[in-house]
Amino acid sequence: MTQIASQWIIAEAERLGFDACGVARATALETESANMERWLDEGHEGEMGYLTRNKEKRYDPRRLVEGTKSIVTVLYNYFPQQPLGDGEHYKIAKYAYGADYHDVLKRKLRQLLETIETQTGRLDGVRVFVDSAPVLDRAWAVRCGLGFIGKNTTLIHPKKGSFFFIGHLFLPLDLTETGQDMTNRCGRCTKCIDACPTGALESPFHINARKCISYLTIEYKGSLAGLDREKFKGWMYGCDICQDVCPYNKFALPNQEPDFQPSEQLLAMKAEDWEKLDKETFDALFKHSAVQRAGYEGLQRNIGFISEES
Repeated sequence: MTQIASQWIIAEAERLGFDACGVARATALETESANMERWLDEGHEGEMGYLTRNKEKRYDPRRLVEGTKSIVTVLYNYFPQQPLGDGEHYKIAKYAYGADYHDVLKRKLRQLLETIETQTGRLDGVRVFVDSAPVLDRAWAVRCGLGFIGKNTTLIHPKKGSFFFIGHLFLPLDLTETGQDMTNRCGRCTKCIDACPTGALESPFHINARKCISYLTIEYKGSLAGLDREKFKGWMYGCDICQDVCPYNKFALPNQEPDFQPSEQLLAMKAEDWEKLDKETFDALFKHSAVQRAGYEGLQRNIGFISEES
């Protein structure tokens, strides 16, 4: 098998349009797993039971994919050209404006893999992961030197902000690590904590998902009755508040991915259109969208909740 340089992979990833790329050795995530276990012990995952399964695979990539020696992690920008709607009513998290990021990012990662295999020959035991397996995505991005974890618990690239998808190639190759420790650079800033309307960011670097608007409008399947409608600030799918106020996102540039651009139909939606949303329109708007995670019934529930009279 031909030897391949990590820096060559990074250069090829950037040529293919990825915004950042790094390489780390596949090892157990001891510190990160301990932090995760404490968070789970506090019950802050809510109904996201999948976070409690396959822990040994989540904490050690070699248990998830036998033979993995290195992990190539990439970032891909999803910051939009412009926000949807009027900025007050029926808001959707920016990552869901266009096509489902799982499909888009996996396609691009397979292109990167094909490029790598032009140098190595066909590789067996390779896996492509995009938020769809027991992988600590942010931890590997940090290990690869692609950013630091902010007080809002998102991965922040110090020169590009936090509006990025994270993807990985698990490779059976001995590659040189490229990541360097990037200490937290939030300083004394608490804008994200101060701005969170539901108090989900209970302290720096600590989020209680059970209070998070994003969790409540996507993962949580129960009734929203009894919650404070005003605190949802018009978000019907996800929430970007803690990212929108982050000073590092002044560096965010609009993405150039055609598949992430919202459709004309979605751009044209008004408050009255959302309030009378039917299944046919939902399917037309979100056939290939991450909004399918909530489903028609879930989005209807959210719309009904945030549109109730005070």
